[in-house]
Amino acid sequence: MRRQPTRRAAGSGQQDGRDDLADYITIEHSPALSGRVVVAGAKNSVLKLMAASLLIEGVTVLQNVPHIADVEIMGQVLQALGVKVSWTAHHELTLDGRQLSSHTAPYELVAQMRASTAVLGPLSGRCGQARVALPGGCNIGSRKIDMHIAGLQALGAEVRIEHGFINVEVPPSGLQAAEVLLEFPSVGATENLIMAAARAHGTTIIKNAAREPEITDLVAFLQEAGVPIEGAGTSELAITGTTDIRELRHQVIGDRIEAGTFLVAAAMTHGDIEVEGVNPEHLDVVLRKLEAMGARIERGAHTIWLHDAGDLKAVDIQTLPYPGFPTDMQAQFMAADAIAQGSSIVTENVFENRFMFADELGRMGADISIEGHYALVKGNTLLSGAPVSSPDLRGGAALVLAGLVAEGTTTVYDVYHIDRGYEDFCGKLATLGARIKRHSVPG
Repeated sequence: MRRQPTRRAAGSGQQDGRDDLADYITIEHSPALSGRVVVAGAKNSVLKLMAASLLIEGVTVLQNVPHIADVEIMGQVLQALGVKVSWTAHHELTLDGRQLSSHTAPYELVAQMRASTAVLGPLSGRCGQARVALPGGCNIGSRKIDMHIAGLQALGAEVRIEHGFINVEVPPSGLQAAEVLLEFPSVGATENLIMAAARAHGTTIIKNAAREPEITDLVAFLQEAGVPIEGAGTSELAITGTTDIRELRHQVIGDRIEAGTFLVAAAMTHGDIEVEGVNPEHLDVVLRKLEAMGARIERGAHTIWLHDAGDLKAVDIQTLPYPGFPTDMQAQFMAADAIAQGSSIVTENVFENRFMFADELGRMGADISIEGHYALVKGNTLLSGAPVSSPDLRGGAALVLAGLVAEGTTTVYDVYHIDRGYEDFCGKLATLGARIKRHSVPG
């Protein structure tokens, strides 16, 4: 994997060694987007599948892997643990976990990406111990790890937080199956417990489990590797632990959030596009909201067509765990609501700091009032181009979308946030007709 220097959140005031830290994107008012775009594999799936490869004392091949910054970082985390990581074909990643040499995920990597904590479960199951730095990532809220810890403790592990690290010790007898009730359907906690339970003795029951498609993909991966799991796609999972976890080749599901982002971009520009490579069922509530805004949607097996929405109508959004409206699509819809006819209320129930990008959108003329976890968006606004900064991954993408419909030139800075989750974002939008350009600034 290509070595990437440490990066920090925008506004941290600290120096950063990334060559692309100063890169920026310029967007001109664009015509209606049209054409076809193929989405990459799901970021929120592949990172956990990479972590799950730690359970396998052999070679794992993942296909449909996006070339994004977070995959690079997770690859570096695995390399620090002794996994051999290599791109063996375009969008194909090979992970050789036969010779783990460490059970410690270092701070300088985990601090960049919260998903790194996904190695807690598989390291505990395979090595009997894990040492993982307390996480970082997008500053969108206090995504606590209490449920991860409580779940591992229920399986018999001793967990301590010392000097900024989560330390897990498993008794010599190994992890023992248990019934775990999550107080909230946390995606991260569900994934960590699934992976830990895959090596535990007996059958572990996880109740109130998260149901996101990316979790179902993780379950499918482990089932293909030989782990008996029942209840895929439901809120109750039964995982029977085994030491016979075999090598496999697995195709990562398409990224529903990337697909949703392009669909909102098309709706905002009165476009007509075809998005390929994603299961429409994974975006059902998003597609329904787009239809409520006036878009005409057609669904295929792995394709979604959006036809000119005309003048958008404002819609209320309330983020919830799957199958509710995804928090990762909230910012894009707020950008659309800003130019839609009428007013709307956006309610963020998942991450308390996910309205940070609203101030940047306000620099472009959007009329947004924030009160706690509610945002009142007064639509029918003519946005104007302005210099703005990406506060996080999805907020950065939403600012680019706003730039497509704003008068004049919009300049988006801190685009490394966008790089975390979108492969060739500018290039794909440009193929659809967007007037967009990325500017590389050497370090």
